[in-house]
Amino acid sequence: MGYTAVVDYGVGNLKSVTNAMHYLGLKTCITSDPKELELADAIILPGVGAFPDAADKLRGPGLDEVLIAQARRKPILGICLGMQLLFDRGEEVRECKGLSLVGGCVRKIETDLKLPHIGWNSLSFPNASPLFAGVEEGSYVYFVHSFCGVATDSATVIAATDYGGPVTAAVQKGNVYGCQFHPEKSGEVGLQILKNFGGLNR
Repeated sequence: MGYTAVVDYGVGNLKSVTNAMHYLGLKTCITSDPKELELADAIILPGVGAFPDAADKLRGPGLDEVLIAQARRKPILGICLGMQLLFDRGEEVRECKGLSLVGGCVRKIETDLKLPHIGWNSLSFPNASPLFAGVEEGSYVYFVHSFCGVATDSATVIAATDYGGPVTAAVQKGNVYGCQFHPEKSGEVGLQILKNFGGLNR
């Protein structure tokens, strides 16, 4: 049985993701080793904090190039800041280049409501994706963020939520998936999403 590599680049809550995967019976490996990323069946890119810091920590050891190469071959799931890094660029603190695996940019949420957007919110599914197989429209998941992805192509948006206006909740382009919310903190719904991801390349 293969494994899912969880990228360790110093800015993610790795244990909550791996604990959820283990609960589902899915083998994981926390790593920053390019060889282990190459051998994995799938990759999860977590992330907490500011876009430029995270982008720099990926770029320093060349993990950005490894992820771009692996995205052509296997499923990759970005979570929270990890999803934001999938986009072309971010505008948090200073403009900064992302991985360009999904077209668009990351901007502050346009809302009159309090930021950050923290807590449970419901999902709608503008475009079908295997990531949400068995997940009902209106299901609630857990968010913590002030910035969100603004996709160039609306077809890449596979889930949205409302926070005083539309907010991109999940994206997909080919093998590349991203969840702005935290599936590992989203109860049974989140576990279903991680289970779906775990089955994509097996």
